[in-house]
Amino acid sequence: MAETDFDVIVIGSGPGGYVAAIRAAQLGLKTACVESRETLGGTCLNVGCIPSKALLHASELYEEAHSGALAKWGVKTSGLELDLGAMHGTRLEAIKGLTGGIEFLFRKNKVEWLKGHARFTAKDAIDVAGKSYKAKHFVIATGSSVTPLPGVEIDHERILDSTSALELDKVPETMVVVGGGVIGLELGSVWRRLGAKVIVVEFLDQILPGMDGEVRKEAAKLFKKQGFEIRTSTKVTGAKSGKKGVKLNVEPAAGGEASTIEADVVLVSIGRRPNTDGLDLARAGLETNKRGQIEVDHDFRTAVDGIYAIGDVTPGPMLAHKAEDEGIAVAEILAGQIGIVNHEVIPSVVYTMPEIAGVGLTEEDAKAAGHEVKVGKFPMMANSRAKTNRESDGFVKIVADAKSDRVLGVWIIASVAGTMIAEAALAMEFGATSEDIAYTCHAHPTHSEAVKEAAMAVTGKPIHI
Repeated sequence: MAETDFDVIVIGSGPGGYVAAIRAAQLGLKTACVESRETLGGTCLNVGCIPSKALLHASELYEEAHSGALAKWGVKTSGLELDLGAMHGTRLEAIKGLTGGIEFLFRKNKVEWLKGHARFTAKDAIDVAGKSYKAKHFVIATGSSVTPLPGVEIDHERILDSTSALELDKVPETMVVVGGGVIGLELGSVWRRLGAKVIVVEFLDQILPGMDGEVRKEAAKLFKKQGFEIRTSTKVTGAKSGKKGVKLNVEPAAGGEASTIEADVVLVSIGRRPNTDGLDLARAGLETNKRGQIEVDHDFRTAVDGIYAIGDVTPGPMLAHKAEDEGIAVAEILAGQIGIVNHEVIPSVVYTMPEIAGVGLTEEDAKAAGHEVKVGKFPMMANSRAKTNRESDGFVKIVADAKSDRVLGVWIIASVAGTMIAEAALAMEFGATSEDIAYTCHAHPTHSEAVKEAAMAVTGKPIHI
């Protein structure tokens, strides 16, 4: 091999890319990873999953103290004030620690970091910062970026994307969130807790598209109770930014009289699109589909031999943990092993308070797929731990096949739904029935007992309701 040749070159160091690179190196493949940022970790660790969770947690602590919730527990505070700079400091500390940790893992596993943008010059070669590199295999893991909204230009001062919404240096009086999906609701909840009035504008007739219908309705009710103003079936047609704020032009999604919403800042959060521009895919003989995604087969192979793709650049949910699992699987395939990802069991979580999580089919999708279903629900208000902690909002819902009793989907609204959903995913991975979950002993008192009770409710025999 020449000095610049590798067994595997991974393009992108996000959750899919860095995991693929580390696993490939662990399996004895000479591996490099291309990344143009100054730090590893991609969108997720630098400007996405991790920094948003730092602010979500910090804002929850602030609201607990500011709202008087802590005082009800006997924890009295005085002279309470918000130090937004210190709060941002915790965000930056989390980013630094985790991105630095990946750099350490690269060194430990002898993964070479090729710094710069990659572009294909042939199907077996790329250029990075003016230098050519060849590899037996390439893994495209370049992730995704914010989808632009026609008529609304992001200036990162008044009109924000998810990155600039993490970096506001003061709490706005009013924030409009365009898009009632996961990212918009999470970031909107941060600034609402810190004092902003938050208005959510969603084109569809409900927030949280893709989630179970009952979950969507309950979530909307809870968010309104918390102080969100939610305007569904509303289309944004334009925005004008000025020194004092933004004037957002809206109209009914079905057509009708236009109106204006005024706000200090507007967060545009209508989705994400694959990062394939600038890769010169055509030089490698690759094309994208109509959505800009790279189509792959079951083993993540593209239409060009030797080139693979994982994560947000491929069809499917744009989730960090999906990309991670695909990163491990593709590395194992390249090493001659069997790499598998069950795309039917990919959990998703909304990190609001309460959290919202789901895995598998919604009740609506299960019926549309031809399943005769039976459903079990259990309210968190009847769960002893949730009630004791004064976290009684939400429920667990289990959708099972009426004939086989096999669990088809699980949907949860609870303070720790993101943790609780792991049990459901594991059960579904092993083909569990609702009876399997119902007869599994759960520790008391825990929130997860609600999963057991929901499973018992599938056959009409919950204990605590």
